[in-house]
Amino acid sequence: MPDGARGDAALPPPENDVAAVFYDGSSNRKRRVDLQFNTQLDIVEDGSVIASWPYADIRQVDSTRAMRLSSVSAPALARLEIEDKATAGRIAALCPSLDAAQSGKQTGRIVAWSLAAACSIILVTVFGIPLIADRMAPLVPFAIEQRMGEAVDRQARAILGGRECTDPQGQAAFTKLVTKLKDASGFDTPLDAHVLSSSIPNAFALPGGKVYLLDGLLAKARDVDEVAGVLAHELGHAHNRDGLRKMIQTGGSSFLIGLLFGDVMGGGAVLFAARSILDASYSRDAETRADDFAIHGMHALGRSPEPLGELLVRMTGGSRVATIIDSHPVSAERLERMKKDARPVTGAPILTGEEWKALKDICKAERGHTSAGARPPRRTANQEKDKAAKEGR
Repeated sequence: MPDGARGDAALPPPENDVAAVFYDGSSNRKRRVDLQFNTQLDIVEDGSVIASWPYADIRQVDSTRAMRLSSVSAPALARLEIEDKATAGRIAALCPSLDAAQSGKQTGRIVAWSLAAACSIILVTVFGIPLIADRMAPLVPFAIEQRMGEAVDRQARAILGGRECTDPQGQAAFTKLVTKLKDASGFDTPLDAHVLSSSIPNAFALPGGKVYLLDGLLAKARDVDEVAGVLAHELGHAHNRDGLRKMIQTGGSSFLIGLLFGDVMGGGAVLFAARSILDASYSRDAETRADDFAIHGMHALGRSPEPLGELLVRMTGGSRVATIIDSHPVSAERLERMKKDARPVTGAPILTGEEWKALKDICKAERGHTSAGARPPRRTANQEKDKAAKEGR
């Protein structure tokens, strides 16, 4: 048994080459690694040991899902994420100080965050909530943002009254679409995406990497690229933590006080936050940043962002039904930008025809019918380009 390990003679011999995710602390690159349990924990990439953590130095960092580790002898931001429960149990047995107080650097970071929150409350009356939200959001630990997102999620679902769509083929197509967008755009934090059965043509992002697509928008879409553009835009809001900013902005000083003292989960506050995110519109700057993220992701897939603009144009009519336009205001500049950044389609279709149909029908059990009998929609620009490419024109 390695030095410093907990006395647990009943443990079986350690198994090497256990998969994990490693962040070296000098960049935000996600690295797939293997773990080897030797005299210390060796982190191996492509057969080479890239880091060795003494068991006594390993500490557990707050995380809502995978076991997340740091080491007092490693760079301050170095992290190791382990999802396998058996491996997590072995780590817990081998590391005598796993639950010990955080290192001075980590503690200092938390103290700095708390001081920033306190100062922000004072500065509210001087500089206003929007500026404070921009300053505060990057300082909120992601684990706390995830807890906030979980709380708001329950209220958002209750407000919408829609059930989650679970058709297996539709789910497979949706997962494929989201994964392609996530990888292409460089989305490097946990993502939790769902489709809800609701006639409202909308999509939205909640704090903590939660993204939702409503069935009403799928019904309006003529092309998978239109849906991809919308989802890429929402990934941009999640990546930029715009939902968290919105919660801070709409909650005002009372929300900041709750954030400071750890009481941000009150029922009334959460309901108010959920309604504010679903009903209120983002700022022009937030929309521009999310558009930038979406355009980059679509370009990386060899697709044009123009279909997103086409969908928004079709939905700017006189309907009184709440739509994506209400929470994502369209400006002439935004539409012109998407046209300007349109490119020839060079990548393969994001989904096959069968997968696109399965995605359109993902809520068929929840809404009680399929789109099989629907009239075929007019082809969009990207569909015409795909057809021309197949025919060699």
